[in-house]
Amino acid sequence: MASLPERQVHARQAPALSARKMKTMAKPSIPEWLRTDARARDDDGPHLKYRTVWISDLHLGTAGCNADMLLDFLRSIRCETLYLVGDIVDGWQLKKGWYWPQRHNDVVRCILKMAKHGTRVIYVPGNHDDSFRDYVGLHFGGVELLPEAIHVTADGRRLLVLHGDVFDNIVLFARWLAFLGDGAYTLLLKSNALVNNVRRRLNLPYWSLACHVKKRVKNAVQFISRFEEAVAHAAADRGVDGVVCGHIHSAEIREIGDITYYNDGDWVESCTALVEHADGAMEILEWAVLSEGGTRAPVLQLQQHRAQPAQEPVMA
Repeated sequence: MASLPERQVHARQAPALSARKMKTMAKPSIPEWLRTDARARDDDGPHLKYRTVWISDLHLGTAGCNADMLLDFLRSIRCETLYLVGDIVDGWQLKKGWYWPQRHNDVVRCILKMAKHGTRVIYVPGNHDDSFRDYVGLHFGGVELLPEAIHVTADGRRLLVLHGDVFDNIVLFARWLAFLGDGAYTLLLKSNALVNNVRRRLNLPYWSLACHVKKRVKNAVQFISRFEEAVAHAAADRGVDGVVCGHIHSAEIREIGDITYYNDGDWVESCTALVEHADGAMEILEWAVLSEGGTRAPVLQLQQHRAQPAQEPVMA
């Protein structure tokens, strides 16, 4: 199996600046529209405390992003490190037409607030937000931009963290086909939103049409399996114990050989996150399930729907 492709990443070189200007620019200013929001009560209610949280494929800037559910999740947690594992902002769709509602502002503001209050936020760009790869190595509002990362768990395991699009042959070698597929997927997500609008009126829980279709299309299932194996083999070549990625919108914890494969899922279909507890135990949170019946997931509900055994979350 091929090793992880080497990616040449170059941060843009800034012109020489005076000491006074360097001091002024040491902390990049945040736009005023991101600073305050009277409606954003991020400190209200109980919080679930984790050592590390991974989320990816938010696709902010698209109608498919479940921004309300995502914001509820972010306001419900506290963590030492937050990884944004690519496709956070959907640059492909924003180039076609501007879509950026207030709730998407609130999500960005909430992440910046977490960084301001001590959470280490690491942003690993993906293919839909690949323009951010020009700025890896820089910081913005306390957010670190990296091409990939090595995370060391509380129990000493080394995990490679990357978006995963480098393993997608369609994205690498047939970009026009990827854009064509993206258009069909966008249409599917619009249908997904319509279906769930109807379900809400009928007091039915969230259900992902897109996820349902993918699991029943043979080619999609085969692609996911090949993708997972390719990522795991490349991680083994890198000498790590496991790998965390996103990209394929399919949350999973799976042992592949000596590698533990983790995929944190997405926030347009399944609304999932990968979390690490204080002892290094890992699990996938299905927030669409956990948040049923309320805006904050109570501890009892979280225990009942736990994806796999792990220590109880600490309430802050």
